Amino acid sequence: MTNPVHDRIAALVNSNDVVLFMKGTPYFPQCGFSSTAVAILERLNVAFEGVDVLADQEIRQGIKEYSDWPTIPQLYVKGEFVGGSDIMMEMFQAGELQALVAEAGVKPAA
Repeated sequence: MTNPVHDRIAALVNSNDVVLFMKGTPYFPQCGFSSTAVAILERLNVAFEGVDVLADQEIRQGIKEYSDWPTIPQLYVKGEFVGGSDIMMEMFQAGELQALVAEAGVKPAA
């Protein structure tokens, strides 16, 4: 039996090169961790889909189960879970996130 919330999440993750499940929106993050994640993606100059988990409680709980990761924000690149803002920051500082995005062929932001 499939989980309809997980199906919705999978559709979002698989239909966008980069997806950030976050608190708030890319234009108005509602927590410091989400703000950090948005800033990193903006520095990478990649187009990304922001999903506001505060606007949908099913997604807010479902994403934690989907990824088996307890915190938000959560970053997905080309359908693969990358991590939260701390992991994003570590990877960015080491140049690993830039390499991951480049290797995945992610489109630049318009």
